[in-house]
Amino acid sequence: MSRRYDCADPDQRATGLREAGATVRRGDLIVLPTDTVYGIGADAFSSSGIEALIAAKGRGRDMPVPVMVGAPSTLHGLVSRFSEKGWDLVDAFWPGALTIVARHQPSLQWDLGDARGTVALRMPLHPVAIELLTATGPLGVSSANKSGHAPATTASEAQDQFGTLVEIYLDGGQTVDSVPSTIVDLTGDAPRLLREGALTFDEIAKVASNLTR
Repeated sequence: MSRRYDCADPDQRATGLREAGATVRRGDLIVLPTDTVYGIGADAFSSSGIEALIAAKGRGRDMPVPVMVGAPSTLHGLVSRFSEKGWDLVDAFWPGALTIVARHQPSLQWDLGDARGTVALRMPLHPVAIELLTATGPLGVSSANKSGHAPATTASEAQDQFGTLVEIYLDGGQTVDSVPSTIVDLTGDAPRLLREGALTFDEIAKVASNLTR
């Protein structure tokens, strides 16, 4: 049975965060608010959790699950060959609506889909999300919508789509924006814009002058 917690209420927020942490540690699914749209999440290192997330969204392994972190320093244990330009982008836009694609550490024991040695990473600018991520460590988080449907901007919209497939819904109210994050690929010689979202090409290019499309 799913449970939903109103994060505007301090007691419900504390209980919801505690329950959400326990849920992802069991390999089950949660929904959480972010600064862009709501996300559906699982422990990034739980194969069963990531499989359940992919199945809940109704999409294939060819669209790997992104990872959210609670602090930029977490990157040191997750990525390899990370450039100074990458750190410049992190310094400028994290926490916020920038997702970066980097090569992950080969030693990591996770399976996020057919990622071919890469991982998409973001630190969201949302207090509930950051508090949860600080407690749990990295979470696999994708937009809270079934494939082909619009991303949820409220907990109710997410619950309408996922129902009992998700155990815990953290209700952070209406999201500030319905535009997804901007994605920049840092695996090549120069940063490359993969998706223009909440941050524009020009905004990113002010920090990464060699940005390409």
